[in-house]
Amino acid sequence: MTTVTTSFPLGVVEGFYGRPWSHESRLEYADYLVHLGMNSYLYCPKADPYLRKRWQEDWPEVSYRQMSELAETYTSRGLAWGVGLSPFALYENYDAEARQALKRKVEYLSSLHMPTLAILFDDMPGSMASLAARQAEIISDVFSWSSANRILVCPTYYSFDPVLGKYFGEMPSRYWQDLGENLPASVDIFWTGNKVCSDQITTQDIDAINKTLGRKVTLWDNYPVNDGAVRSNFLYTSELSGRDEGLAERVCGHYCNPMNQAHLSLMALRGLAALHGASYSDDLARLYGEETWRQLKLDREEFENQGISGLGSDRCRELAEIYRRLPGPAAREVAGWLQGEYTFDPDCLTD
Repeated sequence: MTTVTTSFPLGVVEGFYGRPWSHESRLEYADYLVHLGMNSYLYCPKADPYLRKRWQEDWPEVSYRQMSELAETYTSRGLAWGVGLSPFALYENYDAEARQALKRKVEYLSSLHMPTLAILFDDMPGSMASLAARQAEIISDVFSWSSANRILVCPTYYSFDPVLGKYFGEMPSRYWQDLGENLPASVDIFWTGNKVCSDQITTQDIDAINKTLGRKVTLWDNYPVNDGAVRSNFLYTSELSGRDEGLAERVCGHYCNPMNQAHLSLMALRGLAALHGASYSDDLARLYGEETWRQLKLDREEFENQGISGLGSDRCRELAEIYRRLPGPAAREVAGWLQGEYTFDPDCLTD
């Protein structure tokens, strides 16, 4: 398999709670990313238990074949595909047995020949004094075992947002400084901005965390993700905005966490491409179908600003019937959302 390397990862991280994307949608995204001038895709939906609570187990055979197909498809298009592993609360007891289990899992994932591997400590209990040192030890081991070209880590505290301390415990003193000092130099660190879901990300914001960590971060941008209790009420279709143009000089890469609705996320992701000067074809009418695109242009402001609760049950039923009659996956996603098929996952605490 051809080795894919990217000096500046630009793409999507399927890292949300709730209903994950279909295998077919993930395969289609290989072409969509090329269409948008992007280069990277990280697979880590919170709903995949074999990457989180049951991380020590292997995927069922059918799932492993699907992962292999994704790796081959993305590589054939010159895209960097990878997996985000969340070894849940491993740092609480990283003994010889746990270390061996992690080594086996990393080697298992390496059999996919993927260029990117992320170890994700997000949305887990923190507040232990040795948290940074233990996580750095784990990442150093992964770094030595993995065949991936790029290793990333999501810290337990991945934003300045105080909501993380509320749900996952008080952050240990010097957590970020110690993590930055102890991680291997080539490991990239994910960051979401001043908030878990940041309306704006400025160069000053990034300068502050880069100085604290002693290295550049990689943006895990939680837009247009809509998996939380509040955000699941809306479809965010406006292009990504509120990000300073100078960010590219200050970060190692930029991923967006999209909505549970894969095809509808393409409208927002155009803003990520534009921010970094990617050359892309603005042809959503072709991707969605002329009829569906025409209808979406009429309704998208209501979906984004009023949401399901603002539209009311009668209007939702009316619109769902319209979109059920339209062709294509984007129309099916709208109809499903209006009918409550993308319900809020209560495991998502940080809306």
